[in-house]
Amino acid sequence: MRGNSINPLTRLNMKQQLVLLFLGMVSPVFLLHWYGNYQAENLLKNHVTNAYVELIKQNHTIINRDIETVNKVTATIIQNPTTQRLVPSGKDAVIERVRKFDSVDRMLNSYSIPVNGGEAVYYSLYIYDPNDYYFFAPKRQIMQTGVYFFSDKTKPAWFDYAISKRGSGYMDIIEYNFGLAKINTLAYIRAVGNVNNGKEFLGVLIATRMDIKLAESLRSVSLPGGVISYADSGNRILSSTVPGQNGKLLELPEDLLYGLSIRNPKKEAFLEDPFRTHEMITSDSIYIASQNDAIGHKLVYQIPVQSLLKQQNELKRIIQLITVAYMLLGSVIMVYFWRSLMTPLQKLAQFVRTYEPGKLVPETPSKRRRDEVGVLMSAMYDMARRLNALIHYKYNMDLKAKESQLQLLYQQINPHLLYNTLESIYWKSTLEGNTESAEMIKELSKLMKIGLSRGRELIRLEEELEHANAYVNLQQMRYSYEFKVIWNIPDSVKMIRIPKISLQPLIENAIIHGVKLMGDDGEIRISAALEGERVTIKVEDNGYKEANIVAIDQLLNDEKADHRLGYGIRNIHQRIQLHFGNMFGLSYRKREEDGTAAIIILPATYEEPLA
Repeated sequence: MRGNSINPLTRLNMKQQLVLLFLGMVSPVFLLHWYGNYQAENLLKNHVTNAYVELIKQNHTIINRDIETVNKVTATIIQNPTTQRLVPSGKDAVIERVRKFDSVDRMLNSYSIPVNGGEAVYYSLYIYDPNDYYFFAPKRQIMQTGVYFFSDKTKPAWFDYAISKRGSGYMDIIEYNFGLAKINTLAYIRAVGNVNNGKEFLGVLIATRMDIKLAESLRSVSLPGGVISYADSGNRILSSTVPGQNGKLLELPEDLLYGLSIRNPKKEAFLEDPFRTHEMITSDSIYIASQNDAIGHKLVYQIPVQSLLKQQNELKRIIQLITVAYMLLGSVIMVYFWRSLMTPLQKLAQFVRTYEPGKLVPETPSKRRRDEVGVLMSAMYDMARRLNALIHYKYNMDLKAKESQLQLLYQQINPHLLYNTLESIYWKSTLEGNTESAEMIKELSKLMKIGLSRGRELIRLEEELEHANAYVNLQQMRYSYEFKVIWNIPDSVKMIRIPKISLQPLIENAIIHGVKLMGDDGEIRISAALEGERVTIKVEDNGYKEANIVAIDQLLNDEKADHRLGYGIRNIHQRIQLHFGNMFGLSYRKREEDGTAAIIILPATYEEPLA
């Protein structure tokens, strides 16, 4: 048999459940927002990376074309007969040497003119002239272009390395004199060989300001907050979009350098692409590199992720504002439904918890509502009112039933008492005369007066004592009894309430079944004591006959008692319990001495004396 599963939400109150529901509605929005931003950033990074991979190839192609153009110009200058004739020799006249120098100088100037408004590359030719045949030529560079002759003392530091390259052009950052200043520049350097004699070299041709020329190509690409660097095989920056970086070491991630070093033979077999590209995305930057394997130079794009995602962040902020607005709207809706739905239900739950049958029901809250909550509240309050009406109706019916039962009990007692008393007056008046009869009539009037009690069911104990005393006097005058009656009633209990005609039947039983035949040895003691909130009244006799306490107890307490044993004491017991409850009533017990004690237990309820 399957057990009943317990819903854990039922352990929470409605407020906690509503908050949990709100969090359950809002949390997926935040998760989707975070996941969407994460995926959008990755997609944007990948798309931008792919776009810049294609762009860097084009950019590298342009730079390579610029370098190739310079290489062709240097080849043209080297192969020009004017350049080849410029060999230091004492055979030529000075004027001839001047003409050769001037021709080469003008040629270099002509190639150094800017083209199409771009940056110019300045060509300079350095020739080794230890004998100072060209003494008239400048010995140090004072112009950005020209022909310069040097000796062993003034030989540039890069000259021997350029000669060792045997006519292969290369780029390097060199320092050269320009006027009185020394300038660092990226130069394309190439040794000038003797065409007629392939083993000899005339000098070295350099193309300066290559860094500015390359920077022009680099600036043609716009990166959002990024840096473009052109570096050699040793990662030394040859040109950069950031001023002052030339000659510094370009710091690249190891994974990027490793990626550039891996070759793909299948790809190279089918594609005639001189560049090898590799991209890498880190937490801070996106790196895209293109390497020219022919010369080992590499072009590197470094794009900060934050600048790339600036527009994405703007969109993210908009989405965040929408999310916050959604939360605020959700909070307003939650508060509205809380006040409209939860608050009435809380009031209804509080009413159900505190409602006691018979308690006054307050006015129905939200009685103008026509929705399910309003119907539920109206039905609950109306049901409580109907329940109260039924309780009051049943209470009134019970009171009427008790009153009817009490009246019936009184009617069973009073006629019998009245009949016997009148009979006694009759016989006494006949036998003894009018004086004693008058006394008996007087006592009888007391019995009648107190027995009627103006329709009251509960009277003061002092009234009941007066009634009982009148009965004792009548009995003593009627039968000439000589038994003694002792009254021990303190004033503190005389004002308590007691059902009327409660003591007289007990005293009657004490007389008939106890002291009737004992003469002056008989004694009846009536006493009362206040014990906290309870009052104990005792009617004791010293009768010689032993009472059947068990039979008396059955008569008092059993539902189907044998009424042939008598109904007087049962009547008293029932009336006390009807008025005060089952905690009170009448009981009998044997005395330690001879005789029997009838004990009445009553609550200490008081009544003010009549005016």
